[in-house]
Amino acid sequence: MDKTVIAIDIGSTSITSIVAQNDYNGKINILGLGKSQSAGINKGSIVDIDLASNAIKDAVDLAKSSYDATINETFISIAGANARSIRSHSSINVPSGQITIKEIKQVLLVALYDAQIVPEYEAIHVIPLYFKVDDSNAIANPLNMNGSRLEVYANIITVKKTAITNIKNALKKSNLEDVTFILKSYASSIGTLNDDQLKLGTLMIDLGASTSDFAIVNNKAVIYNDFLPIGSENITNDLSIMLKTPIDAANEIKKNYGALIPKDEDQIKKIKIKLIGNDYAEETISSDFIQTIIHARVEETLCLINEKVKNSGLKDKINNIILTGGMSKINGIDTLCKKIFDNLPVQQQFPHTIQNGYINFNDATLSTIVGILMYALDSDPRFELNSNKNLREKVIKEKPIIKEQKTTPKKDENQTVQKQTEDDSFGILNIKNEAEKQKSNSFMSKVMKKFSEWL
Repeated sequence: MDKTVIAIDIGSTSITSIVAQNDYNGKINILGLGKSQSAGINKGSIVDIDLASNAIKDAVDLAKSSYDATINETFISIAGANARSIRSHSSINVPSGQITIKEIKQVLLVALYDAQIVPEYEAIHVIPLYFKVDDSNAIANPLNMNGSRLEVYANIITVKKTAITNIKNALKKSNLEDVTFILKSYASSIGTLNDDQLKLGTLMIDLGASTSDFAIVNNKAVIYNDFLPIGSENITNDLSIMLKTPIDAANEIKKNYGALIPKDEDQIKKIKIKLIGNDYAEETISSDFIQTIIHARVEETLCLINEKVKNSGLKDKINNIILTGGMSKINGIDTLCKKIFDNLPVQQQFPHTIQNGYINFNDATLSTIVGILMYALDSDPRFELNSNKNLREKVIKEKPIIKEQKTTPKKDENQTVQKQTEDDSFGILNIKNEAEKQKSNSFMSKVMKKFSEWL
């Protein structure tokens, strides 16, 4: 069987861990699930090692309890709050004239070493945008091609070393050491986008509880990523302040009445809410007022994302927008997003379905964990250097050869009778031959005895 991995998504409100491995057909086989409430984490960053360690351990122990297996590798998300991207270009000579895995890894390593990475940061992804062989046009896969020079244009995603160290320290209580990091927005794009969306240029926006991670994917490569420290929790806080209601009550109002447009004509127009400091005091407000508060925060979030995308100079690479994450569930957010992003097609999308008996992935909040699983167990990935500087390449798996035990077949009665008849016919001849042999031997004995007596 394939290696066993554990995928961990450190979210602002919850931590999800899944133990899984591939079956012999390359499909993801989920072996265990664990979820715990986040602690010691703020805006995607660990702010208390002990609290975060305990929360991660709770989720990991739950996932491992369903399947007693050795974890070969750990894959964990890291928020875009600590990330930045840089471009790099490099080339190498190909002495043998044929490009192999060795040359592909070498040219990516050279691109990494040539990049001007800030000392406080460390690369977790070296993603080739395209390759060139000699003077050829852009190539996605140069393996086994002939040429004397190999070039690569790469996007290198780096993360603060302190953020990486904090996560590794938080994993020590769970005895997880062999760690591979994946950027949260990168994982969400893998877990959500289909092949066409990955190829044709998509802005993937993951609207979480306290953060918004987004990335532009073109030709199956992440060409841009960024982050906002704003999420659905900001809407809850806005409702609590504006309506003078407790946080828990504001959260319920958001879940029950959160919308940018009325859900139907018969929607409730007047809502009773609790007031802060008095459990018995209530106030009646209009649902339109709730929508106004929510609309202001969502519009601000999407406008800030649009401004960052414009400043990247890559907006012309976007052909459609995909919204995922918990905040994307707000009714009417796709319509507002389309207006803000100059009428680009906008769609709310759930993560890819993985058949299993533990969890229903038809939930926008699970896009990242699905992407981590797909990244970890992809048997035919696009070439890339991961956070351990290992080249991701195609895995060729062979099914184990099961030796067949040879068993003596049972004879049926007809075969036994037929065999017995054949044996009998041959037996008669054998008996005759044996009798003649014995007779001949007896005669010779007598002759030899007489000859002895005469001597």
